[in-house]
Amino acid sequence: MDDVLFGGARLLADIGGTNARFALQRGPGRIEEVATLACADHPTLCDAVRAYLAPRPGAARELRHAMIAIANPVDGDVVRMTNHHWQFSIEQARRELRLATLLVVNDFAALSMSVPGLDPSDLVQVGGAAPVAQAPIGLVGAGTGLGVGGLLPVRGRWTVLASEGGHAAFSPADAREQAILAYCWTRWPHVSSERLVSGPGLALIHEALRHRDGSAGGAAPLAPAQVVERGLAGTDPLCAEALDVFCGMLGTVAANVAVTLCARGGIYIGGGVVPRLGERFARSPFRARFENKGRFSDLMARIPCFVIHAPYPALAGAAALLEQHLTDSSPLPHHVH
Repeated sequence: MDDVLFGGARLLADIGGTNARFALQRGPGRIEEVATLACADHPTLCDAVRAYLAPRPGAARELRHAMIAIANPVDGDVVRMTNHHWQFSIEQARRELRLATLLVVNDFAALSMSVPGLDPSDLVQVGGAAPVAQAPIGLVGAGTGLGVGGLLPVRGRWTVLASEGGHAAFSPADAREQAILAYCWTRWPHVSSERLVSGPGLALIHEALRHRDGSAGGAAPLAPAQVVERGLAGTDPLCAEALDVFCGMLGTVAANVAVTLCARGGIYIGGGVVPRLGERFARSPFRARFENKGRFSDLMARIPCFVIHAPYPALAGAAALLEQHLTDSSPLPHHVH
């Protein structure tokens, strides 16, 4: 498809609990003018969209189609964010923004759709063999929350498996994790994997470890970024332990996704936390925990894991999903006899 047939700019968005990333697509593969806005700075989704488009009046006039990937389940017309206060009607937002098409999908559905188009330079492999072609693929990612997704080969193309697997019950794998779970139970009757395997979860793990050691002493909890910084620097043994615990827990989540989907095409790790850990992640307990699956350990040892380092992969996945929708929705051409 050339740019003339593309039909003007399309709006793409990747919205998490903290930040909203917007971009314009003016042709195949042309994702441009990426900007990140803090969700807290805008009362509503439509306000954030207008703020992004304000310095781009030409694009705003030609927009007809938009795809929003959001860190939230999408079921029906009304979307209420889990980790932020925004809520909106998709149809009302479409009319308010004067769009012909406004699609909203789970952010990990978009991230999943980006995987086939990722460049090898955007990936760092952590263990395993080569991925099996045309086999199911799994995704996990820790950021403000914990995302889970999948990609299934169906009739010659990829089909996204949207999931809210991050909200499955947390499963401890050793006595230390049992103690952390017991600490969490003093606050919440249900503890999901997202509660611990996420950015805020890093701070909670550290807090639970301080409580275990009797060193909490009324001190203010550390922010997730502080736990990462001190753990990577090696200046704080408890922060370093918290990083190891987090990586082990993520290994359990990734392994559960892998066996659930039989993801011989690989497990891909997105989100904002793991890429910041750099080489420390490859040396962490993640891979050993991933392969520790009893009778299925041999299978797990062959499944590769990849850390995604592409800057805005969910935007590329959103573009692919929007293109697929518009192609499927377009009227069939008339045959000339």
